[in-house]
Amino acid sequence: MTRSRRLLLGAAAASLAWPAVVLAQQTRSLKDPLRLGADQALMESGLAAALQRAFGRDTGVAVQLIGGLALPLLDTLERGEIDAALTNAPEAELKLDKQGLVHDRRRIADTALVLVGPAPKKKLPDPAGIAKMTDVAQALQQLRDAALAAPGSVTFLTVGDGSGSHAAEQALWRAAKLAPAAPWYLKTPADGTLARHARRQGAYALVERGSWLAQAGAPLAVLVEGDARMAMPVHVMRSFRVNHPAGKLFTAWITGPKGRAVVAAHRGYRAPT
Repeated sequence: MTRSRRLLLGAAAASLAWPAVVLAQQTRSLKDPLRLGADQALMESGLAAALQRAFGRDTGVAVQLIGGLALPLLDTLERGEIDAALTNAPEAELKLDKQGLVHDRRRIADTALVLVGPAPKKKLPDPAGIAKMTDVAQALQQLRDAALAAPGSVTFLTVGDGSGSHAAEQALWRAAKLAPAAPWYLKTPADGTLARHARRQGAYALVERGSWLAQAGAPLAVLVEGDARMAMPVHVMRSFRVNHPAGKLFTAWITGPKGRAVVAAHRGYRAPT
């Protein structure tokens, strides 16, 4: 065990009683931070950074935050290239968990996808006429039908990557028994976020709620939400290949009262009951 890792253990035990200035100095001096991967939506919403800051304040342990896409991040975690991860792709996570390839998988937050699109204006509905529908599968079917009936009137944007949001979006298309395709179903450019591209183009999209609230605005609005199939739990887990001294401390903290308080205070998320 390196000297810096031994320092982490000692600091974790004593840090809650240390002044904030001392903790900040200690954090900057550490040479071996906990490497924490976080899905892009958690980066966009600011939740990952909020958890990083609060954990550092409470424990004095440095965390290196590494943003990415949930599925590639899980591969990185399995290889031991990061110490822990916050992801929102439960099917892929559960597969690794059952194989014993990750440790301490615990739910730390609940959020959901929201279906956003052009906001209705006075008595004029949105182009697909799906506002306030409660069945997301029916809404997607109606959106597809409207796109085919009036080409050019409806565009749906997808990130088309390995994020948790994209995996959840694909599950909803399967629930609707549809295989969306161009010209009305388009992948966003690599630059920028899904929410920003959708706003710029006046398009429909399925966006993680926290990410949407961080970037929401005209001309779009949330049109469909609340279907249980749109739920997106967020989990923390540790790599089984590496054992950072602060790994167990982090999972205990984030699932404890202080971590739960950070989640509950962040727009778009709820702490698990």
